[in-house]
Order: sequence, then structure tokens, then C-alpha cells
Amino acid sequence: MNASSPDTPRPEGAEPPHHLTTRLVHHAYQAPAGFMAPQPAVHKASTVIFPNVAAMRAREWKDKTSYTYGLHGTPTTYQLEERLATLEGGLQCLLVPSGLAAIANVALALLRTGDEVLIPDNAYGPSKALAEAELLHYGIRHVIYDPLDPADLAARITPATRLVWLEAPGSVTMEFPDLAEQVRICRARGVTCALDNTWGAGLAFAPFDLLGDGTLGVDVSVHALTKYPSGGGDVLMGSITTRDQGLHLRIKLAHMRLGLGVGANDVESVLRSLPSMALRYRAHDRAARDLARWMARQPAVAQVLHPALQGSPGHEHWRALCGAGEGGEGAAAGLFSVVIDARHGQQAVDAFCDSLRYFKLGYSWGGPMSLVVPYDLPGMRTRSAGHLRPGTVVRFSIGLEAVEDLRADLEQALQSAFGGH
Repeated sequence: MNASSPDTPRPEGAEPPHHLTTRLVHHAYQAPAGFMAPQPAVHKASTVIFPNVAAMRAREWKDKTSYTYGLHGTPTTYQLEERLATLEGGLQCLLVPSGLAAIANVALALLRTGDEVLIPDNAYGPSKALAEAELLHYGIRHVIYDPLDPADLAARITPATRLVWLEAPGSVTMEFPDLAEQVRICRARGVTCALDNTWGAGLAFAPFDLLGDGTLGVDVSVHALTKYPSGGGDVLMGSITTRDQGLHLRIKLAHMRLGLGVGANDVESVLRSLPSMALRYRAHDRAARDLARWMARQPAVAQVLHPALQGSPGHEHWRALCGAGEGGEGAAAGLFSVVIDARHGQQAVDAFCDSLRYFKLGYSWGGPMSLVVPYDLPGMRTRSAGHLRPGTVVRFSIGLEAVEDLRADLEQALQSAFGGH
């Protein structure tokens, strides 16, 4: 059927447009319903067409029962949001342009001038920067607490505290907190708690059911979909998942007012990757544990920081929460850090990182390529970390390369930078 065919369907009694350009824009052909394929269709829209004025006035975007404007959702974004809610054990989910956007959306929805937010000292760096700059400009105070000491968290909650951020494990130094106890403290004080669940990814533990009996969970889970859900190192996206409808609506209204949206092609990429995420997560996990154990035996390494390794800060909390306490291996992401012994200066540490061939210098994680980053830890922490050995912290994100090749790469770089020391 072509544009000029007399069989082209059109509204009853309507004459076909005279001009070809108009016929191309207002072509009446509709593909037959019933097409199904493994991947959902990609719907791209800013404008959504209404059949009549009554429908335009009646449609509601807040509960996903209909469509009003591309920024408020399409069949494609609704599909991803619903699958992510299932992944994390939530009931509602919102998509945002990045993991940091998810953190900012939650903060701006729940905090007002005069309020206070508590942040762990080992939080994701940009989350702390957001509080130190933008939130401060709005008259919102932030307080840093010790993530390994629940009593310190409890002592820092005041009548002005409206939000507590949690991370499990902490950024870069990988301390695993007593997450259940932290949530209990927030519950007892009536304070909303939000978890950065990018590491757990909905796979290592259930953020809304920490005890496995439905009695204890976080209020909000934010997730950088940039990492494991995407899996390709080529998508920037975040999500905000909740179980409470009222809390979800507060965040969703702020989401609307801030004009946050995501591209349909990026949504498609994450939808394509989700079915393989559990397999990839496990592969990253196994490789990271193998290499972390090997690094622990190297003379230049003073300490290995990986929640699944005995002796790593908070290991017992990881075992209790992530399943290893029941006799299994448990689950952990493909990240670990090492402390290079203090006898090796920054120049030697930088040379070690530069000598790596398969590990590339780059931020983020969760993709197919292994990454390495050296950190200036004193500049990132408010208080001294007595549980860390003296030295320089280097973080590794393990990709999907063969473990043997990555181990050989680490070995040659260690030898090149530190010799046998």
C-alpha cells in the first residue's frame, strides 16, 4: 500500500489531503495489533496525541494509567520502570538521567530550608559535593556520620533531620555497614532513609526486605543504571524506587517540576541488558574475588578492601545481609580496592596504574572493560579512617576479560612499579 492508494484507510467521510506533504504527515495507515518480539518496542515522543478534548482533560500521568507528554512517560519507559521496581522489590520507580540525578531528585523532593540531611563519611563523592554546595545554598544543613558506628548515626539525628543517606558498601574504601541496624535507628526516630543501592543492584540483597520477613527495609533505593543494568559503559541513567505511594508521589512531583527525562534509545539499551544482568553480576563477582585474594598476597599491598573477604571492614555485616551467613558464597559486585603500602610513594603508585595494559584508567564500573583509579583518600574523608592501613588507595573495577589475563597484567605492573617489594 502506498501513500496515494485508494485503499488507504481514513476517517469516515473524510477526503484525502490534496498535497503529498500533508498526506505524509497525516497518513492514516495503522500497523495491525498483535506484534510481539523478545524486546519491547521503542516509543519516542515529546508530543502525545489525544483523540479528543475530553481525553486530553481526563488523562492522568501520575499513576501510569495513560499518557500525556513524553517527559511523563511512554510505553517504553513504563516497561523499564516496572521491571526495575520488580528487581529491587519496590512498587514504584522513576527514571532519571543519572545516578547523581536520582540522589538530587530525592534530596530536592524531601528537604526544605532549615532541614538537615545525614550522609556517611564514605558516601559517593558527588553526593557529598551536592550537599556541600547546592543544598547549602538552599539553607539545608548536612552532617557527616561514621558508617561503621550505628551509635554515631543515632547521636547525630536531631529534630531537624529529615533524610539519612545509606551506602552499602561505602564508596572506594568498601566498608560494609550494619545496614539493618541503621534502618532500625531511622525507623525509631521517624526519619526517612534512602540507600544508594548501585553496588547491590537489587541482586546482592533486597533493600526493602533486609531481614527476609518483610518487616524491615529502606524507604528509598536509588540506583545508577549506568553500572550493571546497562552493562556496556555507554549509558547514563538512574532510578528511584519506593514502596510507599505518598513518598513516591512527592518524589515524582519534584521529578516533573525539575523536568527530568531520559532518552528512549538509552531505555532500550537498559531493557536489552536487564535479562543478562544476574549472569554478568555473578561473573564480575567471581573474577573480583579471585583477583582480590591474589592481590592480598602481593608484597606491595598492605590491605585489600572487599566486603566478601575476611578482615575487610564490615565483612560480618556483608555475610549476614548478602547470604553468605547461611553457608553459601553470597553475592558481591565486581569492585575492590587495595591500599598500596605507604613505603611506596604516589609517584610509584601512579606508575603502577600507568603500567597496566588491560585495566584502563577511567571512572564508573559495571561494564565489560576492567578499570583502575588511584585515589587521594584524605581529601575525600572528613575523619581519619583508623581501620585502613597507611598507604594509597587504588580501586579496581573488574570487567569481563579472562581472569588469567587480568592477573598477568597486575603482576607485570606490580613488578614494573615496585619490583619485589
